[in-house]
Amino acid sequence: MKVAFPVFLTSAIALACADILSAPAQAMDEHKVISPEEIAWKPGPASIPPGAEAAVLYGDPTKEGLFALRLKLPSGYHIPPHTHPKPEVVTVISGTFRLGMGETADQGQAEPLPEGSFFALSPGMAHYAYAEEDTVIQLNSTGPWSLTYVNPQDDPRQKTQ
Repeated sequence: MKVAFPVFLTSAIALACADILSAPAQAMDEHKVISPEEIAWKPGPASIPPGAEAAVLYGDPTKEGLFALRLKLPSGYHIPPHTHPKPEVVTVISGTFRLGMGETADQGQAEPLPEGSFFALSPGMAHYAYAEEDTVIQLNSTGPWSLTYVNPQDDPRQKTQ
């Protein structure tokens, strides 16, 4: 009896872990390969200032599930302080991306992240960004993706044309 219980417990834990680990694989049953020439750039989402371009590489940022989104930011581009409700995992593909933390934007305090840099932010972390030059980043997260500006007046969706 003393040997049977640990074996039973170990088997139950192994089965539970197998179910948990296999769940993402079921959600990621789509095989997708995209070369740089195939990336379809479109105007950036309405939630960020105009001038950026975006390309969804995988998934759908408006729906539940994993997604990969590239953003092409022109030189001098700025995203005011904001938060996201889900983790944000970002890689700088090209250019220099300046990342600042906090509720007040200060370009001088924003850390320059050159091509190849990576950062990950927890949900709710206030941050802001600048592109020193033409810059491409890849944002990976789970949808639905959203952005909430610290100062609602910074939200481009609130501005009238």
